[in-house]
Amino acid sequence: MTILPFGGKAPRIEPTAFVASGARLIGDVEIGPGASIWYNCVIRGDVNRIRIGARSNIQDGSVVHCDSPKPGEPEGHPTLIGEEVLIGHMAMVHGCILHDRAFVGLGAIVMDGCEMESDAMLAAGAMLTPGRRIPSGQLWAGRPAKYVRDLTPEELAGMRAGVAHYVALAKAHAEQLKGR
Repeated sequence: MTILPFGGKAPRIEPTAFVASGARLIGDVEIGPGASIWYNCVIRGDVNRIRIGARSNIQDGSVVHCDSPKPGEPEGHPTLIGEEVLIGHMAMVHGCILHDRAFVGLGAIVMDGCEMESDAMLAAGAMLTPGRRIPSGQLWAGRPAKYVRDLTPEELAGMRAGVAHYVALAKAHAEQLKGR
């Protein structure tokens, strides 16, 4: 794992978080308790801040970045990831807000100024174009992503089970890698 300060700010990682080897954390990044950052992820908070909440997971090969301030957008777009958020392998998350229990599918892209409410799902391979918002309980898919349908209670329960799975899996990986 690589942890690099940038612009006078260094990544802050809660002791119970798991950061896998090969991951790179740069700049103004905070990783919450029980969160997991998997193999070969890049979390780059060089031009704005990135916050990753408790028990959220960023799966292998994903990239999380943010957007710098510019004319008309003096705050830019930080990336704010709530608690118990699932982000699938090879996802791209950039300058957006993912509320608690949001789900970003494998290879999906969430662009600047987007917002996913709690219990919202972006399907694998989908692209949420700038400034879009997925309301709570909805599934969006496609490129560009569009509303498909409401999520079922079983799918919402599956998302919660996925969070528990990744919390346990991160603990197992941390234990297995201890002392290496």
